[in-house]
Amino acid sequence: MDKVKVMAPFNAVLGTAEGNVDVYSSDYDSADQEHFPNRHAFRNMVDNLFMGYKWQCVELARRWMYMNKGYLFDDVAMAYDIFSLTSVRVVNSDERLPLKSFKNGSKRHPEPGALLIWNEGGEFETTGHVAVVTEVTPTAIRIIEQNVENLIWPEGQNYSRELAARVTDEGDYWIRCTYETGNILGWVIQTDDDTGAESLPPADSRLLNLVMKQVETRQTLSKSWLNIANPDENAYVKMMGGHKLSSNSADELRYFCISETATREVKRATNELHALFMHATDYVLQHETLLEQFNIPSCLWSKIRQSWDNRRNQMITGRFDFSISDRGIKVYEYNADSASCYMEAGKIQGMWAQHVNCKSGRDAGDELFKRLIKSWKASDAKGVIHIMQDKDLEETYHALFMKEAIEAAGIKCKIITGVDELVWTDDGSIADAEGEVIKWVWKTWAWETALDQIRAECNNDPDQLMQYVPGEVHGGKIRLVDVLLRQEVMVYEPLWTLIPSNKAILPVLWELFPHHPYLLPAYFENNDSLRETGFVMKPIVGRCGDNIRMVDSDSQLIETTAGRFAHHSDIYQALWPLPKIDAYNAQLCTFTVEGRFSGSCVRVDANPVIKSESDVMALRVVTDEQL
Repeated sequence: MDKVKVMAPFNAVLGTAEGNVDVYSSDYDSADQEHFPNRHAFRNMVDNLFMGYKWQCVELARRWMYMNKGYLFDDVAMAYDIFSLTSVRVVNSDERLPLKSFKNGSKRHPEPGALLIWNEGGEFETTGHVAVVTEVTPTAIRIIEQNVENLIWPEGQNYSRELAARVTDEGDYWIRCTYETGNILGWVIQTDDDTGAESLPPADSRLLNLVMKQVETRQTLSKSWLNIANPDENAYVKMMGGHKLSSNSADELRYFCISETATREVKRATNELHALFMHATDYVLQHETLLEQFNIPSCLWSKIRQSWDNRRNQMITGRFDFSISDRGIKVYEYNADSASCYMEAGKIQGMWAQHVNCKSGRDAGDELFKRLIKSWKASDAKGVIHIMQDKDLEETYHALFMKEAIEAAGIKCKIITGVDELVWTDDGSIADAEGEVIKWVWKTWAWETALDQIRAECNNDPDQLMQYVPGEVHGGKIRLVDVLLRQEVMVYEPLWTLIPSNKAILPVLWELFPHHPYLLPAYFENNDSLRETGFVMKPIVGRCGDNIRMVDSDSQLIETTAGRFAHHSDIYQALWPLPKIDAYNAQLCTFTVEGRFSGSCVRVDANPVIKSESDVMALRVVTDEQL
């Protein structure tokens, strides 16, 4: 007789593995909101160490390692990234011990305590999966895992599943994945012996360099190559003053190449950094002394925390700004709120390549539009999404491009330019000019614009700001803040994106993750170490390269920019100039959709600071040999 399978609600113990490690149900739909009211409640801490989120697969792997071995592997963005780790940290001594990775089919067999890794795709789309190996035989292995099957283990069983295995005549160990669409990448073992291990040397630093090339063509190119019958392309042509990607006619045939190795490294950096920024966001929201540094009116703190607790996974778009070269990969900031250049990366650079017949590699933004459609399909948005924008040509094509993605996802969408035509309804709601009540919003405006309205309305008086009631119905003219902070209006990007977009997050990140290879030293105050290396002074809510001051290690001013953010507080970040390629300073931009890498482009400027008017140039992904 088959054993009866019993499904367990969230947080129930499915069973206990050797070493007295409990394995829990991750049936999130059944989570008790009284006990798990917000995102923070899902964080699992052991001995004041963050294990992960309850009850994901990575959390169990880290907790098992710590409880049984006393060491932890570093934070990862995706479970499959564990296969690329090279060491673990002994908690009591901070000593580093080597990790070795072995592909499925290796002559080095898995062993109890090894981590079994699934690649992204299929059953474990996007994230991959990790389990802990507990028993190994020539014909099977047993594992413990979370976030797969939420079944109570039969009495006397101390493992989650058993997977069939087979050893070849040559001694190769193969494990069968029980899911037809799954793919076991291999296993990771803490060992000094690298016999049979995957060689994971650092990428050749030269492959991280961007290379500028030019299309060789003798044919006369048409001056009209964007389809102005499409509203977004027509708006783009109007803004650019013609059918072009770059404003400089000398760059009509020029483009950048990035190697497959660099693309892989940038993808890893983007995903990992998103996770780090989210970790830092949660940390800031738990520490009011830090939150004060962000210059956000305290009357909004509770709403930001509520947004974070309820909408942690509802971020659609974001953009990281990077320096990438043989010196390494460094991030400058995360534009998690109202990022720009999506259309250039996801549409225009690909159309440019077709127009000039550029055959090198592939379009670096070819997946972006499809990812946007998928994210809107998976969103909670229902009814009509109103896109709110200002009277600005760049915002217009940006809004129209997103409208195209939203409608491709099967959701009705309307664009509102400004707020002058909005009206109050009898019940205190806000409707558009056609009487459609506004319930779902995607905006090109930054949240900081709404905050500026609040500050101005309260005359920047702390007492008035404390008493301000967000979203309060009034009889006057409708303001942007009335829409965006209305309780019944769901806004993308969520209010909590104010935190990772604010440059005050950069010193917090450096404090939490000192010497992280992707981060630059950053502080709220200037110091001797920054003066020795050179520094960049940035306003915490600056945009478009405004109000930047760059100083080198000899205290010489490199660059200073004007702007509208001089009244805001500043942070200080170590100077790390962009690579100079031909006449341009080149910045790599990577785009996230739902927090995951989804494409990239390059922005260039003759000056060291990238600004709103800086050009985008096409980026092509080529093989390492083609670079």
